[in-house]
Amino acid sequence: MTTKTTTTPARGLIPLPERTARLLTAAGALATAATTGLAWTWSSDFPGDLTYYFSPAGLQLVTLIGGLLTLLFATASLGIRGLQWLTPAGRNAPTLLAALATFAATWFTLIAIAVHLNGLINLEPGGAVAAVTSLLTLAGALALPPDQAADQPPTGPWQRFTATLAASPLRRRTRELPSWAEILIIAAAFAAGLLAFTYGIDTDDGAPFVGYLIFMVLALPALNRAGLIARLTALTHTHRGVALGAAFIAAACFPFTQDTDQYTIIGANILIFATVALGLNVVVGLAGLLDLGYVAFLGVGAYAAALVSGSPESALGFHFPFWAALLTGAAASLVFGVLIGAPTLRLRGDYLAIVTLGFGEIFRIAMLNLNGTTGPDVTNGAMGIPNIPNLEIFGFNFGEPHDILGIPVATYGNYYLLMILVTAFVVLVFRRAAASRIGRAWIAIREDETAAIAMGINSFRLRLLAFALGASLAGLAGTVHAHVVTTATPEQFQFAGPQPPNSAFLLAAVILGGMGTLSGPLVGAALLFLIPAKLDFLQDYQLLLFGIALVLLMRFRPEGLIPDRRKQLEFHETGQLDVPDQRLPDADATLGATQAKA
Repeated sequence: MTTKTTTTPARGLIPLPERTARLLTAAGALATAATTGLAWTWSSDFPGDLTYYFSPAGLQLVTLIGGLLTLLFATASLGIRGLQWLTPAGRNAPTLLAALATFAATWFTLIAIAVHLNGLINLEPGGAVAAVTSLLTLAGALALPPDQAADQPPTGPWQRFTATLAASPLRRRTRELPSWAEILIIAAAFAAGLLAFTYGIDTDDGAPFVGYLIFMVLALPALNRAGLIARLTALTHTHRGVALGAAFIAAACFPFTQDTDQYTIIGANILIFATVALGLNVVVGLAGLLDLGYVAFLGVGAYAAALVSGSPESALGFHFPFWAALLTGAAASLVFGVLIGAPTLRLRGDYLAIVTLGFGEIFRIAMLNLNGTTGPDVTNGAMGIPNIPNLEIFGFNFGEPHDILGIPVATYGNYYLLMILVTAFVVLVFRRAAASRIGRAWIAIREDETAAIAMGINSFRLRLLAFALGASLAGLAGTVHAHVVTTATPEQFQFAGPQPPNSAFLLAAVILGGMGTLSGPLVGAALLFLIPAKLDFLQDYQLLLFGIALVLLMRFRPEGLIPDRRKQLEFHETGQLDVPDQRLPDADATLGATQAKA
């Protein structure tokens, strides 16, 4: 007797035939992209001026990109020749996420127009058409079934929705690309990243940036579910040197896209913040030491540079050249790192965290009291050391605009390019340290200090070395920070506050980006500096939204945005010592296995 089992085909949230859903999604995405050529409002008072025909502007560009991205994913899932490379993993999940990103950005824009201009009457027919087409696109995407059939078909609406968004394993490539093609793909990816970052930082504060942020929060997971980010990650691992070079070249191009210092100073501060976060990553990410007073080392470097850089308010009255001031700031932080670390690094866990927190506050209070009244007159107390002169290296004055390669670069663009070089040096130090025997010993101590000591590792000496290295890197960044802001005050170096850099934001940048990785703290620092700077209009609600975002991140991605392999295995238990690559077998391999069985 034979028992037949019937499998119920998976279906989407809306009951439509699969091909009909794909066609509806593709047609809706194309129509949504076309509506950006129409006027969405009659008034130019809304930021971005969405009153023109056949000239998308402002958030219309976001809708245009979203519509085209959804169209590409939808047509690739239809099996059109030449587009299969767009979806090396899932097909329906990225289509749904892209449609959701387009819908969210479009409807947010239209609602913002109605709120800003006091009424829906201010919408032009183009805006109404965009609302309808984006809704139809989302409806078609919601009708798509999951990419993978589950053992137990989802029953409820929410279960079917989450099943459609589930990740799919990466399929093997049918053929390998030549090296020059892979390098071109890496260069194109970093160029696209530069364009996305430049658009975001140039976007007006308020509704335009919020709309951009909403779109990016949904569009990046769409690229991830499609498998494109995994493919790019594999290429960057194959060509590490090329990828790093392309990243720094793309970053160095940013000041050449700016006419003023309005956003270049944000870029320079992001690089300073990222460099300090990378130094903290040595302490927290590699060695596993919880340091809650790390911003004090940034302050030590800043104050040391301020005292020897020729400020008229300096108690020392020295004017060192930049290279000497740079070494002075790094050396001062290194000395403080050793002096603080030597008696405290025998502590572990929470006790070490409390001691480092105390050191951070002691530094800030000491800088306040060295004012000539409650202590020696060294730092001018709460007034700090102002009027730090601009840097001048080989006759190149960083405080004046210059033409570089025929392109005008404003004042803070000069400091931005300088920080590119400093960041490149810190990245080199981090890479070499992490890949060395010392770096592997740090990781061993982080994972299990008792086992590391049993294997002959000198835990105290290596922890002190990590503390000292992290402190010196922070001092290096602090030297440039003092010249960028032209002053050094105690209030700049707190444990927590609404604006970075402070110890809480630095630690959050490392955890958000991914502890122990190279690119993780850089990405985390960029996000944590850029987003508060662009959402300044929220005022007192900034920290509330920041806390909610961190809670959600720790709930759904505790390993960080760019985690390493160990963290992925730690937070996503598999029951194995390691996890092999979960990829779909290619056709040739499947055929060979079938013939072998036969």
